[in-house]
Amino acid sequence: MGRQQSPIFNNNKLKLGLFSPNCSSGMAVTKVSERWDNSWENNIALAKLADEAGIEFLLPIARWIGYGGETDFHGSVLETVTWATGLLAHTSRINVFATVHTAFIHPFVAAKQLATADQLGRGRLGLNVVAGWNKPEYDAFGIDLPPAHTDRYALAQEWFDYVRAVWGHDGPFDWDGRFFKGKGIYAYPRPFDGPPPIMNAAGSTEGRDFAVRNADFLFCISIDLDQSTTEVAQIKAKAVEMGRSAGAFTLSHAVCRPTQREAEEYYRWYSETNADWAAVENLMTLQGLHAQSFPEEALRTMRGRFAAGHGTYPLVGDPDTIVNEMARITQAGFAGTTLSFVDYVQEFPLFRDEVIPRLERMGLRAPNRSS
Repeated sequence: MGRQQSPIFNNNKLKLGLFSPNCSSGMAVTKVSERWDNSWENNIALAKLADEAGIEFLLPIARWIGYGGETDFHGSVLETVTWATGLLAHTSRINVFATVHTAFIHPFVAAKQLATADQLGRGRLGLNVVAGWNKPEYDAFGIDLPPAHTDRYALAQEWFDYVRAVWGHDGPFDWDGRFFKGKGIYAYPRPFDGPPPIMNAAGSTEGRDFAVRNADFLFCISIDLDQSTTEVAQIKAKAVEMGRSAGAFTLSHAVCRPTQREAEEYYRWYSETNADWAAVENLMTLQGLHAQSFPEEALRTMRGRFAAGHGTYPLVGDPDTIVNEMARITQAGFAGTTLSFVDYVQEFPLFRDEVIPRLERMGLRAPNRSS
């Protein structure tokens, strides 16, 4: 694994990424006025803060249709390949991922787009491969959502193999697959110095098999960190059986305040008192009907967590409390976690100044070379 300039392959025991800043409201399904404004200016500001702080990566969500409610949660989303290319031009060290739906973007087009972005970023692009699950988005593209996960991931596998073939060709070639056809295919430039790091999020059996077979890192929603310890160990063992090495990330939403009381009060304020419950219900209904990322029983018990952070793991408290919880993430076997905030630009500096130095003192992260 690894390109030397890809921070996600560094030796930090707890790697960090910022998730979903390209989407309106980020990960918080809330009506509070300070909820995230995903303007291009805000994304540039956040990318520069993260780059200077030594955060390993930025990761967007590819979303085409919002979830409704009073806020139309995720109704405004910056397209991810364009977003990644622009942010690579505004940063110097951080990995910036593009999230690509295999059902919606032709692999020949994607291979050219991604290679171009990677050239611009001098090898700092990452690719998050998404097989797709959201039926309204399939409807918007005029495509039938395959009822079986096996078909979705068969298409995703062929898409990924096609992209890699374009990047690795020695001349024109033909493609005659189940889902894609092409003649005389070739494309330059290639990625800067080899394929970019690959991520994939999957909860179903087919999805996990795809991720372990192809990705450097896969995402696992953690409902309970003790339970996740077993799950991560199984993922790593499965990768070894396939002759590969794959790490796992979890996803978290953070509310860091000087005191525990302040953090908990704000958490209740935005995620309970001011939740956009109609959007939460739409989101949970779609997850339950069309995705297998969450067990049905967990969905019923996670309504509040969906409002707070799209179902991700909560990191709520003063800096010491948050650091202790993040240490548990490492102990569960995760390579790291993504982070989201209600307002990334306003809230990240406290996290940077108080949490990251504590993680360094615990030996979970090396001191930031840019500080």
